[in-house]
Formats: sequence, structure tokens, C-alpha cells
Amino acid sequence: MSHASPATIAAIDLGSNSFHMIVAHTVGDGFRIVDRMRRPVRLGAGLSADNRLDDKAIARALDCLALFGERVRGLPHEAVRVVGTNTLRKARNTAGFLAQAEALLGHPIDVISGHEEARLIYLGVAHGLDDDADMRLVVDVGGGSSEFILGRRFDPLYMESLHMGCVSHSASHFADGQITFARFKAAELAARQELEPIEGSFRRIGWQSVIGASGTVMAAGDVVRQLGWGHDGIGAADLARLRHALVEAGHVDKLVLPGLAEERRAVFPGGVAILCAVFDALGISRMRVADSAIREGLLYDLLGRIHQEDVRERAVDELALRYHIDRAQATRVERTAVDLLKQVAPAWLLTGEEQQRLLAWAATLHEIGLAISHAQYHKHGGYLLTYLDMPGFATGEQQTLAALVRGHRRKVPLTDWQKLPGAQRERVLRLCCLLRIACVLHRRRSTEPLPRIEAQVENGTLRLRFPPHWLEAHALTRADLEQEAVYLKAANLKLKFK
Repeated sequence: MSHASPATIAAIDLGSNSFHMIVAHTVGDGFRIVDRMRRPVRLGAGLSADNRLDDKAIARALDCLALFGERVRGLPHEAVRVVGTNTLRKARNTAGFLAQAEALLGHPIDVISGHEEARLIYLGVAHGLDDDADMRLVVDVGGGSSEFILGRRFDPLYMESLHMGCVSHSASHFADGQITFARFKAAELAARQELEPIEGSFRRIGWQSVIGASGTVMAAGDVVRQLGWGHDGIGAADLARLRHALVEAGHVDKLVLPGLAEERRAVFPGGVAILCAVFDALGISRMRVADSAIREGLLYDLLGRIHQEDVRERAVDELALRYHIDRAQATRVERTAVDLLKQVAPAWLLTGEEQQRLLAWAATLHEIGLAISHAQYHKHGGYLLTYLDMPGFATGEQQTLAALVRGHRRKVPLTDWQKLPGAQRERVLRLCCLLRIACVLHRRRSTEPLPRIEAQVENGTLRLRFPPHWLEAHALTRADLEQEAVYLKAANLKLKFK
């Protein structure tokens, strides 16, 4: 059953070159864009060799987000999606920045993987195309990474994300602004080296149409069109002429091309070099230019969540099927864990549908590690969920899910959780406590339903109350709960039951 859509939804993309925001009004199952904002923050340019963001880049980013925050701060959380891409994936000193950024926006920021970025790009592009059955190649040359997706209709079938983008490539090959033929060829060769691992597999699968998306492709398309070289996207010959024009200019300050915005000049040579390499490596003769990409993809993904068509649900179900999870047992554990959560959520600050979803997904997948071995299967499960591609999941969500599965039995792995941000650690510990108890209560794997169990938090102690004489009649469960109380005490959680 669908939820009523919020009247206004918004998507914010914290890219390596620019920050973008789009605001839309919902119309049925779709939307109509009513506002767009873009700021050339150049976050990737502030990333040092040891992957630390400098103060100037952080200041530029926060100034931009203060403006964006004025537009979206009052919207409900479920109506706004904010994602960080390549630079925020790589940066090592983001904790303080993200906390300030979230305060300015009034909404959480999801740092997403390259594969998730590719999925969202394809989703945005596909919604702007005719609904045909052709295999499509979608290429997005971003600021810090480039995404390549093969798909049909709305389904991405094969995705890759490479660590090259217009900001990083321009910094590596045109840092002083000088553009020479030798430098351009070196930039193309470096891009070809990045493409080498994927070009064979992409060519083998093949495609009927090629679509380019986002800044570099759109800028190149605008230049080509306004110079009168082409009217149906970008051709290989158009790129060769564009390369010649860049070399002839000799410096980014002398790049005066129709359709090229001034703030894009510094990163345009690196982006065009990547695009030339992509055409060459994949044998592309012509590329259409899409009007939509990741931001529109975010809005469609957001609508899916609102209308209970969450791609994360499908990802969890597919993993449960692939790894032959005992769904009956998983369902028993899920129902008990969620019931306990509903009782203690206000006291433990675990209110909100996202907390319930994460706990339910962890319950569904808590035995995934059995596909590898029964011995230490909780550790195998945590490892799998750390590194598997999980469409729809932000990095923080996937980390939480992996941490819950890793910690659902035996000693609570506090040391392993040290890499999680402080607020996330406390949430994981409390959710994990509930999952652990649910697993203990269903350890016998019995189809006999549990009695009503009352749960409450008093003075930092989790108290469980069972019906009279039930524990006496289930001595093994009582012993398991006593052992669980010992494990939780070591994690500074008190469990009492009667």
C-alpha cells in the first residue's frame, strides 16, 4: 500500500566538481522540477595526496550548503535525499565536515559507493529516454569518478565506476593550465589505462545506443552544437576537432568556446581527454546527451521509497535467495526484534522507520554467513555485507547492517565498531542488543510462537518481563539469556529479566 507523497521533494548531489540541488513537486507517481541550484564548489580540488580535504574546500562546501539549507531545511526527512560521491568516498577527514553539513541542511548525508552512484545515474537517464528494449551504454564523466552502465529500460545490468574524473584528471595533467598536444595525449593514455580492465567485457556484451550524462558530456555537447559541428549529440569527429581547439588555445584562460561556462574551463581539458579515451577504447562513433542523471535518479529512487517500492528491500530479498537463508527462521527473529524495538524505541532514541528497517534487514540476513561455514558464521556474514554490492544502500547503512550481523552472537565486537562514528556506534549497539535477544529467544528454531514479552528501559537497564512460570518451563532459553546478559555487560549494557 502506497504512502501519500510529500508535496515537495528534493535531491542534493555533493559532487567532486559541483554541488547540485533540485526541488520538485510530486505529481501522482512522478514529479515536476520547480527549482535547481548549482554551485562550482570544486571539492575534489581540495583533496590532498593523502586524501585529506583542505580548509578552503571545506569552507566553500559549507557556504554552499548553508544556501541549500535555506531551501530544504523545513522539508521532512523522507522528502529529501542528500548524497556524497567520489571525493567524500576518498576523503579521510570527513567526520567533522559531515556533521556541520548535516546541521546546515537539516538532513542526513549518505556517502554512496561507485556502484550505487552508477545505479542512480542510470535510473535518472533511463526515465528521460523512450521505453524501448535496446541495450544502452550510459557514460557519466564526473568530477572525481566516471561511471559506465549497460542496461535495458529501467534495469542497470552491468555497472563499473572508475577513479578518474574531470577534476582529478585536469589536476594531474593540466595543473598549471597549460594545454599542449603532448600533455593531452598523456592524459588520454592515462584514461585508456583506467579503461583497460573494463573495455573487453563491455565490448563483448555490446549495446545499441550510447548516452552521455552530467557536466563534462553536457558541456562538450553544448560546445559542439553551438559551433555547428553536430546537432545530434557528440561524434568522434567532433571530439577530434574539440581536442584540436583546446591545444590551439594553449591555456585554460584562453578557452573561449561558445557553450563553455567560465567556471568549467579549468576542468574541461581533463574531462575531454577522458571522453576521447572512452570513445577510442569502446569504439563509440556517436553519443547522445541526456538531460538527466544522478539528481533525477535520486528523486525517482526517493519516490520508490515513499511508495513502498524500495530497491533496498529487493536487494535484501535477492541476497536471502542467493545465500539460501532460512526465511522462516529469519521472519521469526525479525518479528521479535521489531516488537522489542517498538517498546524501547523512545527510551533508546531509536524512533523512525529507518531504524526499524535496518533491524528487520539485519534479522533477515543474520545467518547469511552460514553459506561459508557454521564456524564463526557471524563474522563471515559481517564480511559479506561489508563488501557485497547492495543496490540502494548508502555506505553508512551498509556499514550498520554489516555491524549488526557481525555482532548478533558471541562477544559484542566493540573493537570492530571503533571505525564507526560515535553516534552510529551507540545506535548499532542498541539495535544489536535487540537482535541478539531475538536470536537467543529463537535459538531452538521452534515454530511454537513466543509469549508476549514486555520490554522497557529503566535507568540504563533493559528489562524483559515474561509470563509467569514461562522461563521455568524453558530452562535452556533462561540459560541462554543469562549468558547473553554476561556478553552485554562487557559492552556496558545491562540486561535483566524475570
